[in-house]
Amino acid sequence: MPTRLCTRLRVFLATLVVVLAPSAGAEPLKIGYSDWPGWVAWEVALDKGWFKQAGVDVKFEWFDYVASMDAFAAGQLDAVSMTNGDALVTGASGAESVMILINDYSNGNDMVIGAPGVDSLAALKGKKIGVEIGFVDHLLLLNGLKKAGMSEDDVELINVPTNETPQVLASGEVEAICAWQPNSGSALQLVPGSKPIYTSADEPGLIYDVLSVSPESLAAKPDQWRKVLKVWYRVVDYIRDPATHEDAVKIMAARVGVAPEEYKTFLAGTKILTLEEARSHFVKGDSFSSLYGSSKIADDFNIANKVYRQPQPVGSYIDPSLIADL
Repeated sequence: MPTRLCTRLRVFLATLVVVLAPSAGAEPLKIGYSDWPGWVAWEVALDKGWFKQAGVDVKFEWFDYVASMDAFAAGQLDAVSMTNGDALVTGASGAESVMILINDYSNGNDMVIGAPGVDSLAALKGKKIGVEIGFVDHLLLLNGLKKAGMSEDDVELINVPTNETPQVLASGEVEAICAWQPNSGSALQLVPGSKPIYTSADEPGLIYDVLSVSPESLAAKPDQWRKVLKVWYRVVDYIRDPATHEDAVKIMAARVGVAPEEYKTFLAGTKILTLEEARSHFVKGDSFSSLYGSSKIADDFNIANKVYRQPQPVGSYIDPSLIADL
């Protein structure tokens, strides 16, 4: 299930080993993907043979999330599925990429969960919160606190690996945790009476999930990447069509080994974007509704939390031209 972590030292070390982009003439296009609904959705196209129909030779390689970015940093992939914030992390570590597709934005899968009796962020003033500091749900928490008229100084953050947050909430050591699915769902099941008090659905665009391509591969084969994007929007249509939705869910659920009914809960917390919706998020702006604005906010967060030292040129990481041409 989803394990969207920043790469930090692992990517940096992988980049030191080799910072070579895949050969521009290599076939097929190699794309790394991992367990997040907006990326598992590619499985529909693979199952249906749509890439072959589109005349593009691709090889999708399945990884744990961090491992996929390690492979991209090591020059083993042409592209990788990651969050917009992690695209900046990999780039700061030496493996530059260009975001050409927004698959989705998190729409509730990332949560701040209160212990029983904690019904709002305001109730957390002076309380302990378990969160993996410097990671995306730390940013989610800060945004929620700001909306509630508070700041990080008004709470006590306890640094907890995301996959351990359900147990920490159950232990009573903290009054809230920050986690994404499946950890957030596990916490809600493990601690009766706990509830989401702020989620990514409250701030659309805080976490974009994208396809990010090496600049060399994009420059060498823009027409091939354009075909990949066309196939993606065929997938989106298949998922959204009531007549084929159940089949799409079945294919996606099979890829990660869960029941279709269970997988629907993960899919519901993921806003998979249509072409027109994606185009609107590629428009330059300063807020979360823009990929540019969201990425700048992520860059500021990464600097503040010492994920990397130098601000990244956000605009160079984003190319809306292929989407515009579809």
